[in-house]
Amino acid sequence: MAARGAGGRVSPGVRGGVIVVGGRRNGEGGGRGEERPGCVIDLDGTVYTAGRAIPGAARAIERLRSAGIPVVFATNTTRSPRRVLVERLRGMGITVEGSELFTAPRAAAAWLRERGARRVMLLLPEVTWEEFGELERDDRSVEYVVVGDLGEAWTFERLNGAFHALLGGAELLAIHKNRFWNPGDGPRLDAGPFVAALEYAVGKAATLVGKPSAAFFRTAAAALGVPLERVLVVGDAVLNDVRGGRAAGCRAVAVRTGSFREEDLAALEEPPEAVLDSLADLPDYLGV
Repeated sequence: MAARGAGGRVSPGVRGGVIVVGGRRNGEGGGRGEERPGCVIDLDGTVYTAGRAIPGAARAIERLRSAGIPVVFATNTTRSPRRVLVERLRGMGITVEGSELFTAPRAAAAWLRERGARRVMLLLPEVTWEEFGELERDDRSVEYVVVGDLGEAWTFERLNGAFHALLGGAELLAIHKNRFWNPGDGPRLDAGPFVAALEYAVGKAATLVGKPSAAFFRTAAAALGVPLERVLVVGDAVLNDVRGGRAAGCRAVAVRTGSFREEDLAALEEPPEAVLDSLADLPDYLGV
């Protein structure tokens, strides 16, 4: 049975090897018959970590597809463009097309084009600049400051340059606001803390285009061809994947890999319906 935790929240209970939060049991995840779901699956920390596939992940995706469950992938990563992600997944035995990958940089580029943007400051690795195509990269006459994860390339000069561009009238666009990520050797700061620093410095909130934006999840979910309420979001980053999926009107399941933290569950307004040990457990949970 679930137990009451601090503040009256319901803590997860264990049923049949799966930690169930929202009342479903193993094999009752809606994978058979007319109520089949579609899955929006996170990548880093869910499908792979530290560049290696999580054990059983490739087979799990194969089982889902064989059961007629459509799958797309959604990621906040700004360190790799879609073509690199496609190659990486194929190297892990996962067949995927670029159209099945919904990335936060892709969403940011589409958002900018819709608004007629021309000149942008891109604070993300150069390898990912290709997602922004014809947009002019200009650090002097800037319309938008676009912030992703620069990792070790963050410097005071870069942040201060962005600060001055914002003071000069540029708008702040956050590709995502991840607090940290775990490449396998321990947590590292992600883009979120740097977005927060710029927001604080100029006294204005950034526009968010990636997770946990509900619009981002709805865009990915629309490619599945199933009703939104049957779309299942699966991910390790509870505050991004579960919170964003729920806000979009989807179901959500968390996995205990990557950057998963138990304490993040208590911060959710709507909990996941289940917490699985890894993506490898998803087909059994769905009964396929």
